Amino acid sequence: MADINQRITDIVDKNDVVLFMKGTPLFPQCGFSSRAVSILDHCGVAYDSVDVLQDMEMRQGIKTYSDWPTIPQLYVKGEFVGGSDILMEMFEAGELQQMLDEKAVAKA
Repeated sequence: MADINQRITDIVDKNDVVLFMKGTPLFPQCGFSSRAVSILDHCGVAYDSVDVLQDMEMRQGIKTYSDWPTIPQLYVKGEFVGGSDILMEMFEAGELQQMLDEKAVAKA
């Protein structure tokens, strides 16, 4: 488990915004991942993604790493933000865009 935690830490640290999701931004494999991609695209930020369906160790490891039971999961500047429902709530309230602006996340 230490190896997967290190892999996740490296990904989270290397990318200002990273979405652990099912599928890819061009071809999401679940509605929740699709919603998260749409929100990030609407916010106009540059982000990386990790397809957890390609790596079962990653799929389980990210849940343990964040202590969050579902996927997708968003990290911004090393901080766990939440899953699809939290992203939607933050987006609708304007809080997500505000957070991205405050953290000076690069635009897409």
